[in-house]
Amino acid sequence: MMLTRYACYLIAQNGDSRKEQISFAQNYFAVQTQKAELVEQRLLEYERVKAREKLGQTEKQLSGVIYERGVDSKGFALIRSKGDQALFRLSTQQLKRKMGVPDSRPVADFLPTISIKAKDLAAEMTSVNIQTKDLRGINPIGQEHVDNNTAVRNMLLQRGIVPESLPPAEDVKKVQRKLDSTEKKVLKETKRK
Repeated sequence: MMLTRYACYLIAQNGDSRKEQISFAQNYFAVQTQKAELVEQRLLEYERVKAREKLGQTEKQLSGVIYERGVDSKGFALIRSKGDQALFRLSTQQLKRKMGVPDSRPVADFLPTISIKAKDLAAEMTSVNIQTKDLRGINPIGQEHVDNNTAVRNMLLQRGIVPESLPPAEDVKKVQRKLDSTEKKVLKETKRK
């Protein structure tokens, strides 16, 4: 008789663990479940690291577009801060305090993936609209960025997500180090085999 994997799992979970075959199957499925959970966790961590890298690239591109339009680095920082205020309803400093982010670190390094992607989408929209609408100067560009962050916030709220209420995530730099370490271990084990 041929059984599906799920059928085998159900038999093992409901079988008599005193029997060697059942005990073995229960152990097998426990190990496989743990492996699957670890893989899923790594995939989520990888996605967050990639989202943070993408936000960094988008912000770099946006700063270039803004500088071309007469806004200096101080102005860019102000525009970004206004965007955070529109998205999170907290200033960047208030958000850092709420999340326990050190002053020297970017708040984005501690945001959950959805918030990183929200900031990225708003920044992309701002970059496109600055060029499309030929915006120049700190006030028009700042208002565009606020409008885009507000639009992204409203979309999140419509879906039941309140950005400032989400818990902080682990420092993305720590997550990256953990992923790198795991990759090195896997490569070492692969070379040994």
